[in-house]
Amino acid sequence: MIYIAKTFQGLEDVLYDELKKIGAENIKKERRAVSFEGDLALMYRANIWLRTASRILQTIATFEANDADTIYNEVKKIDWHQYISVNQTFVINSTVYSETFRNSQFVSYRTKDAIADYFNEKYGKRPSVRVTNPDIYINIHISNNICTVSLDSSGESLHKRGYRTVQTKAPINEALAAGMIMLSGWNGKSNFVDFMCGSGTLLIEAALIALNIPPGIYRKKFAFENWNNFDRELFEEIFNDESQEREFDHKIYGYDLSSKAIEIAQSNIKSAGMSKYIELKAANIADFESPQGEKCTIISNPPYGERLLDNNIIKLYNTLGQILKHRCQGIDTWIISSNIDLLKAIGLKPSKRIELLNGSLECEFWKFEIFSGKRNDFLASKSTKNK
Repeated sequence: MIYIAKTFQGLEDVLYDELKKIGAENIKKERRAVSFEGDLALMYRANIWLRTASRILQTIATFEANDADTIYNEVKKIDWHQYISVNQTFVINSTVYSETFRNSQFVSYRTKDAIADYFNEKYGKRPSVRVTNPDIYINIHISNNICTVSLDSSGESLHKRGYRTVQTKAPINEALAAGMIMLSGWNGKSNFVDFMCGSGTLLIEAALIALNIPPGIYRKKFAFENWNNFDRELFEEIFNDESQEREFDHKIYGYDLSSKAIEIAQSNIKSAGMSKYIELKAANIADFESPQGEKCTIISNPPYGERLLDNNIIKLYNTLGQILKHRCQGIDTWIISSNIDLLKAIGLKPSKRIELLNGSLECEFWKFEIFSGKRNDFLASKSTKNK
């Protein structure tokens, strides 16, 4: 079967590697997505294990269309009783990148009409449309004139893990947080620090990666559980398999100036069952001291100053640069922001810049390699190690 794993801009390479690890075949990167092939077990595994995917779609038909009537006729040709019964409810979601079809809502209507007419003509009755919590999620994707009809096996976006009990204002997307950690190369073999942790998303995702626990274990429901071919025994075998979990012998540290944010993070960490591995503290960034004695990686998502760029937030980034330069030598640090001027205000030259999308905000994820002594000596020693 052919599947498409949807993701967020900038995470396609990470998702490709994730799919390779779980045994997917014929993997191909696409626009904010990765297509692959596999059996039913792999589809279950993808929903449970993929950290950077937002949903897993099973392709059931692909065709060309230059007008809405062709979409209607081609969708109506699909043998829908394989996928949905007259007693179930369904919803249509459409994604359109086309000069011909500019109204995604109209595409959804024509697709819905085709499915309804298919059932009415065959059985004299039809399944009902339900926008919230339907039994079956159907997706139609149009790129130019190529239409792909799929079943959404996930339902609610996979980035909504289910461990958040409460959140701070504008928390980072869980899948993006996991992607940032994986892009950094951190794998649980050293300490991890977020000195502006907010609701604790980066900390929890780091713990899941370190322990190799699948992010899907917190989900109460997947859409494929309503499918005609749902194999509960196979799903439960995969879902309950703990054989790939591993030990984590280091520590994850979270700091935030706001004591309220620390309380929220503590609640979410407890909900995720990760309190044993994460240490929290209310602290000002100016007072930050890196953990002593062991190697660590710092990843943080400071305020972007989107609404008002005042002197206080500029000073925050200036302070951040001073802290990194004088107290974080030998530590790889990654900072994400939508404001390039603020990233420049850190005052350090990044060794890597990665473009990412945080919600609707175009961001850059900068890596700072903090070294002691002269930069040329540092680069020379690094070059020697890589030979």
